[in-house]
Amino acid sequence: MIHSTAIIDPTAKIGTNVSIGPYTVIGADVEIGADTWGGPHAVINGPTVIGKGNRIFQFSSVGEECQDLKYQGEPTRLIIGDFNIIREFTTLQRGTIQDAEETRIGSHGLFMAYTHVAHDCVIGDHVILANGAQVAGHCVVGDHAILGGNTAVHQFCQIGSHAFVGAGSTVLKDIPAFVIVQGYPAAPHGMNFEGLKRRGYSKDALRALRHAYKVVYREGKTVKDALAELADTDVIAPEVQVFIDSIRSSRRGISR
Repeated sequence: MIHSTAIIDPTAKIGTNVSIGPYTVIGADVEIGADTWGGPHAVINGPTVIGKGNRIFQFSSVGEECQDLKYQGEPTRLIIGDFNIIREFTTLQRGTIQDAEETRIGSHGLFMAYTHVAHDCVIGDHVILANGAQVAGHCVVGDHAILGGNTAVHQFCQIGSHAFVGAGSTVLKDIPAFVIVQGYPAAPHGMNFEGLKRRGYSKDALRALRHAYKVVYREGKTVKDALAELADTDVIAPEVQVFIDSIRSSRRGISR
């Protein structure tokens, strides 16, 4: 399962049933979980931990040192979950000591060709980065978020779970959970209701989210007043609470 032309550092730990293609380079302090497939000419450097069942296509660069000029060779990490698809020319880079010392990628993600995840990012589960999407350092991308082709995300931005960023957008502020944004700079255009329907969200949940979106985005209220109105009820739908929490946790202010 390991091609004779592959170069593997003696310290690398390779799990069972792992396939490594021709001319692939596996560096020091790399761990690759069971049933992972690596195509030809990929480069994986460490310290990096890769879970099981991942597919890493040709010419991708995984676990390389980051492009932050403050980085001085410290032993930071890249942690990747299970069952991700990492397509051609994708770059996933390690963290810095100025943050948590690691970049984290969840499970079941799709990173299409030429996508980039910079140092110290935290990417959730079931995330899709379409071709050419670029995520700068220290960003957080929630579960089930989708970034359209050639999206650019500014440093320290947060993109909430189930959010959708349209192709060619530039994200300069935080995107709350469930919200669709598009443009330069990315501006809100409703909620990702079609995606939520596909994922089994109930009609009651969608109705509650529609009301929450209207309060925050359509009634001219300040963010503070809108959140106070949404919280002023005996029972808050769990989905609305996720929406509220994603706004409250914003570090850069939300796109409005």
